Amino acid sequence: MKSAVRFVLLALVLLIVAMVSALTAMRFAIHGQEVTVPALVGLGPAEAERAVAGLGLQMSIERQYYSPQIPEGRIMSQLPLPGTKVRRGWQVRVAQSLGPTRVAIPDVTGQSEHAAELNIRRRGLDVASIAQVATDGIPLDQVLAQSPPGNAGQVLAPKISLLVTADAPAQAFVMPNFVGQPLGAASRTLQDSGFRLGNVSVAAPQPSVGDQATPNGEATPVVQPTPPPSEASPASIIVSQVPGVGQKVLAGASVSFEVR
Repeated sequence: MKSAVRFVLLALVLLIVAMVSALTAMRFAIHGQEVTVPALVGLGPAEAERAVAGLGLQMSIERQYYSPQIPEGRIMSQLPLPGTKVRRGWQVRVAQSLGPTRVAIPDVTGQSEHAAELNIRRRGLDVASIAQVATDGIPLDQVLAQSPPGNAGQVLAPKISLLVTADAPAQAFVMPNFVGQPLGAASRTLQDSGFRLGNVSVAAPQPSVGDQATPNGEATPVVQPTPPPSEASPASIIVSQVPGVGQKVLAGASVSFEVR
């Protein structure tokens, strides 16, 4: 009996030791892959690359900024910050210094978009973005504003954003119903509203049916020949229109009618 109890206790002790060993091994396996991000600010790209590569990390230069404090080509900021615990294979993103600002920001307001881009790139700068705005009374394709402004100081990035004038979007309307109205009145309404009169066609008249007496006194229906269509006049009545009633149309569009 005692030997059986001793055997059970020994088995329990061995099981506990095995579980503790497994947990310890797992903890070392997990935390053994973690490394501390080194400080890269102030280092050159090659030196910083070697520092992260030795820890199993990667480095990516994502931004470039002017800096009066950090020499040109050196790392000026990083993410994650130094001292952060990360897994091996993690990518460290850095920004590189362009040194002090050496170029003057040109004033390109009033120039065309193409001329402004040429002027900017000729000075070693880049165009960050171009936005368009519809304006009245200002020529199209003209730089209305820029950021940073001309001759600006303390510029951080070598990029300039432009605001360029563009066409105003055409107004949209819902087509009214002209059917039943005289052509002249509808034409005046279109012109006053900024629309154009399109094609005007005359609907063919319907053939008429009459009665003709036969020798035995019975009436026989006779189809009269269709008369030729007359020409459209201001008094002609509209019987159909294109675009149709309720359709969306833009200002300046043409409207065609069929009249009778």
